[in-house]
Amino acid sequence: MMKIWSMKQQQQKDEQASGGTQKKKKVTAAQLRVQKDLSELSLGTTMKTTFPDADDILNFTLTIEPDEGMYKGGSFVFSFAINQNFPHDPPKVKCTQKIYHPNIDLEGNVCLNILREDWKPVLNLNAVIVGMQFLFLEPNASDPLNKEAAEDLRTNREGFRRNARTAMGGGAVRGQSYDRVLR
Repeated sequence: MMKIWSMKQQQQKDEQASGGTQKKKKVTAAQLRVQKDLSELSLGTTMKTTFPDADDILNFTLTIEPDEGMYKGGSFVFSFAINQNFPHDPPKVKCTQKIYHPNIDLEGNVCLNILREDWKPVLNLNAVIVGMQFLFLEPNASDPLNKEAAEDLRTNREGFRRNARTAMGGGAVRGQSYDRVLR
């Protein structure tokens, strides 16, 4: 519980050190909740977070490097943007690369139910990250954003696997070029 308040305590120390003359930034409820969620993350060896701006914990990237399944050997980067209404609003998650996946469209939008209609404030960032990891272990053809990839997965699993490997290598599938994501 002490970790939650560390940002607030640091803020108070900074204010005291400056004699209270500096204009201070308020720590918002969203920042406190994100700090708590981040401190409880269990990422394992296949995932890592990066904070482009160390002072902004509401915007970060998550890199997923699956070590099994059809996407093994890839490195997939997602941007997370969390608004001030978190946890009442889900984080906005986007894939920064163009990849061949039934649940991720060509613009990087992610189809994960807990990022939309099934989001509840009791869910945390760990639940989102576990859901993202699961999309690479078991792509879901029944709720697609990329309908062509979903159709391939439903009707020809081996063809889908070949197309995914081609796309991960930076190749083209059905005339659409993809970003190279192989490590």
